[in-house]
Amino acid sequence: MARRFTIYSAGSELELRIAHLYAHFLNIYGDRGNIIALSQRARWRQVEVKVDVIDLGQDIDPDYYDFYFVGGGQDKQQIVIAEDLRKKEKQIKEAIGNGAVILSVCGGYQLLGHYYKPHEGPELKGISLVDAYTVAGHRRMIGNVLVKRDDATTLVGFENHSGKTFLGKGVSALGKAIVGNGNNGEDKLEGLAQGTVYGTYLHGSLLPKNPGFADQLLSQALARRYGPQHLQPLDDHFENQAHKRAMTLPA
Repeated sequence: MARRFTIYSAGSELELRIAHLYAHFLNIYGDRGNIIALSQRARWRQVEVKVDVIDLGQDIDPDYYDFYFVGGGQDKQQIVIAEDLRKKEKQIKEAIGNGAVILSVCGGYQLLGHYYKPHEGPELKGISLVDAYTVAGHRRMIGNVLVKRDDATTLVGFENHSGKTFLGKGVSALGKAIVGNGNNGEDKLEGLAQGTVYGTYLHGSLLPKNPGFADQLLSQALARRYGPQHLQPLDDHFENQAHKRAMTLPA
């Protein structure tokens, strides 16, 4: 059984159900902070939050969860995770088809594509949720990242990866890396945004200092069962200050 942590808000009428996949394997550079941030932003709006940790060998109910999160890890963790994730492939694809949102970071992002090819050892097959593939590069891409999105908003974070991810034709990136390497250090694209599926190399963690993007994900996740949502604005003074400060950091 999945282990559940419930954050209650008095008088809640809405509920957000989160599935945190492989929390103990894929949680480098504070990736779990994304779950904490999203949960707290929901709670501040009187939304009840339920977080289930989904580990190896555990099934997923594709009708239950509104939001899925997969963090980052090293190659040895990915080897363990890849096989199990493929067993969940049908359920995850059904969940996304039902309107659920998924945010994946680094190693988790790579496994949503067709495959990850490391320097040594066999190719790790992904679940082909998105048209993308990743190969191991010879240069480690480390540093701060500033991403400009199509709507002129920005995302900030920290990257640390040697994997080079390439998107298929017609697949939209999360944005363009103004500072940093992005998906592969060549085309300057960063991440992936396809419907309610999101992938990124931004660690650090992403959502606490990108409140606008966090609310975009929250709105989409709640819309799965409750229809379009108009979220009550929050006082994001500190979050915005962190965002602005990160924008000035060197690569």
